[in-house]
Amino acid sequence: MKAQNNSPVTFEPTPNPATMKFMLHQKVSDEGFDCPTAQEAERSPLASKIFGFPWTSAVYVGTDFITVTKQDWVEWDLLAQPLSGLIQEHMDRNEPVVVELKYFGDNEEDANDSPLVRNIKSVLNREIRPVVALDGGDIVFNRLEGNTLYIHMRGACAGCPSSTATLKEGIEVRMKELFPEIHEVLAV
Repeated sequence: MKAQNNSPVTFEPTPNPATMKFMLHQKVSDEGFDCPTAQEAERSPLASKIFGFPWTSAVYVGTDFITVTKQDWVEWDLLAQPLSGLIQEHMDRNEPVVVELKYFGDNEEDANDSPLVRNIKSVLNREIRPVVALDGGDIVFNRLEGNTLYIHMRGACAGCPSSTATLKEGIEVRMKELFPEIHEVLAV
């Protein structure tokens, strides 16, 4: 998807101190995806460019933002502004942020999904993912085994100190409320 930039790239901290959220102020992807390594960043030329820096630990490409997780040995006060400039330059050159739009993640609808699984995915997509995206993260369905729901926490959520609270006090409480057959929600 080509970028048509009208607003400057801005950034803000996330609940995860190692991760910064860079707002692109335009839709760049139909579905967010994780780039936990440089090899897995091939769908995003921008993520690949960011992995060119040795301090990069992970990149998450959201629908209209990117979160970058840094190594512990460098501080955001040295990185955030220059990285924002690099992202802005990428956008100003009208370079693609995402080159492949088909989402291959585990949140795809499956014709074999039970009605319960379809309803769980629907609630995750409608209620939970938009809220988590505000902090630069994403949460997607992995599987339902017995009475346990397994989800992937991505972007700023991965490794965030408050992710356990988000998982147990937010997501698990809401899922149990809507689906009494769910007894526990775990991250994979």
